[in-house]
Amino acid sequence: MIILASGRVLKSQEEAKVMEIKLQNLTKEYSKTMVVENINLELKSGIYGLLGANGAGKSTLMRMLCGVLQPITGSILLNGEEIQGMKERYFENIGYLPQNFGFYPDFTARDFMMYMASVKGLDKKTAKSKTEELLKTVNLHDVANKKIKAFSGGMKQRLGIAQAELNSPKILILDEPTAGLDPKERIRFRNLLKNFAKERIIMISTHIVSDVAYIADTILMMKKGKIMMQAPILDATKSMTGKVWEIVVDINELDTYTTAFTVANLQHENNKVRLRLIHDFPPNIDAVAVEATLEDLFLYHFGEDSADGGAKNVV
Repeated sequence: MIILASGRVLKSQEEAKVMEIKLQNLTKEYSKTMVVENINLELKSGIYGLLGANGAGKSTLMRMLCGVLQPITGSILLNGEEIQGMKERYFENIGYLPQNFGFYPDFTARDFMMYMASVKGLDKKTAKSKTEELLKTVNLHDVANKKIKAFSGGMKQRLGIAQAELNSPKILILDEPTAGLDPKERIRFRNLLKNFAKERIIMISTHIVSDVAYIADTILMMKKGKIMMQAPILDATKSMTGKVWEIVVDINELDTYTTAFTVANLQHENNKVRLRLIHDFPPNIDAVAVEATLEDLFLYHFGEDSADGGAKNVV
């Protein structure tokens, strides 16, 4: 017999097995605009880093995974069963932090956690225990009786992360969870997430690529509503071999290179400038190929200065 955090008893080991989610031909549109298009994915235990430019469909995909939105076509299956038919049995497995999480400003942090525990169906004893445990985990225990309206953005974000973990979910969906966190808090969050990851499916979307680089096992790259890449993080960066270059140029040449190429880094050295450039072939005869990072991969596909979101070509 296995008892969930909510108090519900699982009747067999089969029901308690490691989760597997399948997305089959998943499609969603708004006002005849395709936001998520024919996505097929299999998600098992591990941390998935979902990367993409604004408007790629990341939040819509996450909301469908949480059952907040319904797809136009396609289905989501948990261990072979469609989630629409599972209802509460599915929601008991979900922890969700949306991009813009709503708080009751006159609640204290402790009251809010107890309220969310009630919404998630936890019994009172478990709710109290998990509330105190998680407030300590996210470093809010000392301010647990302060009203949320007095909290900074980072404190609110930590509280949002804590509520997502209340029911010890097997599936944790976090949309921009490190927004508003200072560097020290981000490191703490990354360590927490690594501890949470055992035998869970965790999906995290963030614009802070370094966070994904530190914690993700698998990269999901989304562009214009489609998954354009699903790969272990090492394989994902290997796809950039021969596309990242370092050159040293005179200052008077700088504008030429920054206009023509996607620049990942720029460092002044006396009267010279060292550039890290993203391009399919060497930008000049003195260019040296360097090891790619996840940030290089992101810039290659979503370079902000390119009309189509990719790396620029020589003009």
